[in-house]
Amino acid sequence: MSRVKPFDTSAFLDDEEVVAEYLTAALEDENPDVFLAAVGQVAKARGMAAVAESTGLGRESLYKALTPGAKPRYDTVLRVLHGLGVKLTVTAA
Repeated sequence: MSRVKPFDTSAFLDDEEVVAEYLTAALEDENPDVFLAAVGQVAKARGMAAVAESTGLGRESLYKALTPGAKPRYDTVLRVLHGLGVKLTVTAA
């Protein structure tokens, strides 16, 4: 009997363009938890410890900020995005 492994999005986030498209699509969802989860998957793909170090956040703080339902501060989100090597941009609707 074979076991099916759960799908791990982070395994496919190995290219800068893919990461940018993934985060952009997540940001279009009205539910902010979708974006936080997507940022968490990118952080997982990059290595949580490395992202925590590059942002100056502790690993526990990073996990807490990216948990669905969390209400991270704007500056925390920007620090994490900067640590991931991406930025938010605004375009006309």
